[in-house]
Amino acid sequence: MKLYVGNLSRDVTEDDLRELFQAFGRIDSVAIIKDRFNNVSKGFGFVEMPDRTEAVAAIAGLHRKEFKGRSMDVNEARPRPERPSRGGFGGGGRGGRRGGGGRRF
Repeated sequence: MKLYVGNLSRDVTEDDLRELFQAFGRIDSVAIIKDRFNNVSKGFGFVEMPDRTEAVAAIAGLHRKEFKGRSMDVNEARPRPERPSRGGFGGGGRGGRRGGGGRRF
């Protein structure tokens, strides 16, 4: 089960999250989402736990718990919404010009 962990302090590391969630069971993966330009935490991440019962226990035990000065949000992660492709021709985005053009005299 994939868990969303929000409202994290910027100094929380993946190792910190792994240690925190291991108290509830096995961890498959931990990822803190970072800004791609400056590599600073965006204040949220994801923890994957293979056992649903353990994941539900982690939600119950950690949601709204204070960690490094912030009250964490811990919930089941929702699927990422589909976004239209960027680029290519048609439908906005970059590339492809639409419509006639040229100068009008």
